[in-house]
Amino acid sequence: MVNLPTILDSDKKELTPRQIVDKLDEYIIGQDEAKRSVAIALRNRVRRQRVEGEIKEDIKPKNILMIGPTGVGKSEISRRLANIAQAPFLKVEATKFTEVGYMGRDVESMIRDLMSRGIEMVRQHEVEKVEEEARAMVEDRILDKLLPTEDAKEERAESLERTRDKLKRKLRQGDLDDRYIEVSVTQSNVPQVEVFSDQGMDQMGIDMGNMLGNIFPSKKETKRVKIEKARDMLFDEEVDKLLNEQEIKRRGIELAEESGIIFLDEIDKIAGDRPGESGGSGPGVSRQGVQRDILPLLEGSTVRSKQGTINTENILFITAGAFNVSSPSDLIPELQGRLPIRVELDSLDAPEFKRILTEPRDALVKQYRALLEVEELDLEFTEGAIDEIAQASAKLNETTENIGARRLETVMEKLMEEISFEAPSMETGVEEIDRDYVKDKLERIIEDRDLSRYIL
Repeated sequence: MVNLPTILDSDKKELTPRQIVDKLDEYIIGQDEAKRSVAIALRNRVRRQRVEGEIKEDIKPKNILMIGPTGVGKSEISRRLANIAQAPFLKVEATKFTEVGYMGRDVESMIRDLMSRGIEMVRQHEVEKVEEEARAMVEDRILDKLLPTEDAKEERAESLERTRDKLKRKLRQGDLDDRYIEVSVTQSNVPQVEVFSDQGMDQMGIDMGNMLGNIFPSKKETKRVKIEKARDMLFDEEVDKLLNEQEIKRRGIELAEESGIIFLDEIDKIAGDRPGESGGSGPGVSRQGVQRDILPLLEGSTVRSKQGTINTENILFITAGAFNVSSPSDLIPELQGRLPIRVELDSLDAPEFKRILTEPRDALVKQYRALLEVEELDLEFTEGAIDEIAQASAKLNETTENIGARRLETVMEKLMEEISFEAPSMETGVEEIDRDYVKDKLERIIEDRDLSRYIL
């Protein structure tokens, strides 16, 4: 069994639930109950790894059902949780899946996607570890092209070494980037053909790329390129030499199995009709079929792919839905039983919008200030401006579609449109955004309900 802390050498998995919540607080306003639930779920993974004895295999993740309207932070909580844990993360809408045999994606495809992300995370981590060595090898190969030493006479060796050192300094400074050299690169001979069903090949664990690669082996080809481009071409080759791809694949699959998080959004859209309403036919049957296809993944099953097999029993599933026209009880009982933790997220209004605009580390006001700093403009929002933006966003959510905190992005983009366009030609210095400016830019659009539907 994999030892989680050694996979990516991260100490973030050792965070306590309170520390996890504190980190989530840096980006997400409110929703304390949801934060506590996901923090406990993440910490329980660490606890499970430390459990000894046979009971360890019986401890499974407690999957979560988040209930709340759009734009209140459901997906953001899950995404930030994965960042904290440095875990493979996948967000997918449940509506993308249909029963096997109908048009649509196979539900197991999300497990394969998660597996690919786990492998890529491990590979990237290993690349960082060998990066310095690979760049040194690239440097030597380029220097060999610039100053071949194979035919050098013994009495010239010392002079050649001095010349090589001089070229190395220039190479590191970028002075030789425009020089041309010849490099040998591996070219694939695999023909570009349309495979009739790549998804089907993946389900059967067949790697068509490898099969065709065995039939049409790669060959070396010499190209004359600038040193600047040659660096990247040669770097990839040298990295491949230093990495053990089979070991990376194995560890990546284990990382996905033990640390993977899948955020399954819009699960309310596949909730079946209430008993007696559908009459045993119609779209409710198809929606229930999707639920039954998803169920084995939550219970724990083995999924095959061209990269190997992965067991889903320790993957954490966080599901979410607004449940405006249905309720969690409309899900099939077996699926409800696999979602034991349920949290309701609060709707957002002007007071929360005001905090969202300024408090998180990635707050929109901070983002626009950073963007305009590039143009040497010091953007300042007064307290009144922030209040007006928050109230305008809340009002728009009431009079049009309620999209939660996402409304702030549309409002801010409209508000900043003129400044963003004119910034390069504006006089450098402080540019203040006050309440009057906000009213002037937004009031007419907000009052015209038809106009606000299209613009904001």
